[in-house]
Amino acid sequence: MAVRIRSRFHDKRERTPAELASVIATLAWKLAVDAIGRMRGAQYEIDIGRSYFEFVSEFLVFLVTAADRIAHRELDAEARVAFTTALATRMADIVEDNRHMVMGDAVPGACRKDFVDRCNRRGADYAEFDYDADGPDFGFRRYFASCLRDVLPEKDKLWVIDQAMDLEAPAAIKALEKTLGGIFAAA
Repeated sequence: MAVRIRSRFHDKRERTPAELASVIATLAWKLAVDAIGRMRGAQYEIDIGRSYFEFVSEFLVFLVTAADRIAHRELDAEARVAFTTALATRMADIVEDNRHMVMGDAVPGACRKDFVDRCNRRGADYAEFDYDADGPDFGFRRYFASCLRDVLPEKDKLWVIDQAMDLEAPAAIKALEKTLGGIFAAA
């Protein structure tokens, strides 16, 4: 399934970092769900439930980190912090809303807090790796794949590294780069 990408605004007014982050958060959610569809098509067991939201959360954290690196190239320090904070916050809201809607078991605010905590933990780990004009380096993509591996059933752990590094990460980064390039250029 192709994900529709919004890479520019039709009107020319200036957007706040929160508005830009909202666009990227929606795209990221779509990219994560699309990745699950491809993974299920490749016979990975990602059922609706805890493992689904763990997978989505790891995927979104990867995209938050990548978006922050792209923002580093395009925005000044203050705008970058505002954008990345708004992005992580918006993604946390989306994860919480969807988990509550699908599973109904979440304590209000708990899923949101878990997501923000995961962003902070993973952000420190991703900081060890490079992200340049060509995208995330091998270590960055490998770390992403290992995070996904940790949330999948035992039978899928062996193969997810290749799938995540060679298919999922490049497809998501391509869409993210295109969208951010367009909206940052307009901003």
